[in-house]
Amino acid sequence: MPLPLIFLEKESSLLIWLFKFAGVIPFGLFLFLVVMVTVYLVHRSNKSKKEDQMKIERFLEDYRALKPTRYTYAEIKKITDNFKEKLGQGGYGTVYKGKFANDVHIAAKILNNVKGNGDDFINEVGTIGRIHHVNMVRLVGYYADEFKRALVYEYLPNDSLEKFISSNQEKCSLGWERLQGIALRIAKGIEYLHQGCDQRILHFDIKPHNILLDHNFNPKISDFGLAKLCSKEQSAVSMTAARGIVGYIAPEVFSRNFGNVSYKSNVYSFGMLLLEMVGGRKNTHVTTQNTSEVYFPEWIYDRLNYEQGIVVEEDGDAKIVKKITIVGLWCIQWYPGDRPSMKVVVQMLEGDGDTLAMPPNPFTTTNPKTATGGKSFDGKLEVISESE
Repeated sequence: MPLPLIFLEKESSLLIWLFKFAGVIPFGLFLFLVVMVTVYLVHRSNKSKKEDQMKIERFLEDYRALKPTRYTYAEIKKITDNFKEKLGQGGYGTVYKGKFANDVHIAAKILNNVKGNGDDFINEVGTIGRIHHVNMVRLVGYYADEFKRALVYEYLPNDSLEKFISSNQEKCSLGWERLQGIALRIAKGIEYLHQGCDQRILHFDIKPHNILLDHNFNPKISDFGLAKLCSKEQSAVSMTAARGIVGYIAPEVFSRNFGNVSYKSNVYSFGMLLLEMVGGRKNTHVTTQNTSEVYFPEWIYDRLNYEQGIVVEEDGDAKIVKKITIVGLWCIQWYPGDRPSMKVVVQMLEGDGDTLAMPPNPFTTTNPKTATGGKSFDGKLEVISESE
């Protein structure tokens, strides 16, 4: 019986120790010991899987009152026509398009069954299933057994925001008025997560790929696998490892020298999303001596600060672009206390932008006083207790 790879990695020291004695003990006894160790490791692997599944089952039993439907694997196969149409694939798994008998379309995310202990699944179902907001993707149902897990969402036909902001042609097809509306509704969605729920929800994976668009291009925040819950009374959360995608992760998530991890970390990610809406992931558009190594937020700050402007086709659009850019730059201040709350961000995006001040330049120094110019939106962050 082959030994599971995961336990070969974790328990290889036991086998290595055993093989060291291969030449000093009788072959029959050595073979017996190898068989016993293998049986033990396989048993331990199966026990671990069963414990993970029991944890999920207990969670789902408590969760049934919250309404999402629990499907069988046969039902998932039928809904997706045997996984016929793939919508996307990533480290989390694969998403397939499906359809119910009443012609309602869905998206089924089949999670990778070789990673994690069920925590991401519980996070996703437990978090997204309890929130109801026009800018949150709706969880229709789920499937879970010892070997496979799946999440069934409403189907959003216009793909993700990433598709529209990474291509100049697609971006132009939306127009800056609509992009501004999308940015505002995303901000309102994040504000709801921070203030509108019983507990504050920290998403930790805000990025264009996780902003889905419905048939009217209304944005919906998705993918809550990395989310954390915390009380509203406090504003910093303990973390043992960085969460999210490099480029959107706030500095304090990597180093506590910048402050505590908090809901302000989500503000930073949203700020990077805004700047990407303005410039696109690969959009540096700089001179030959400035290559892709240029840090785009710093480049765009310099252009705005020296009134070089952002190149767009129409003067009316330039005003929108400038406003989105300034709000984005406020959001990505290196120190959490210098970033606005999402409530303030919403107010900034709703305004006409004429009174928006340029934020301090965070790129010239890491000294808190000189980097922020003595300006900040609110006070010192308090310590938070993470919900169990």
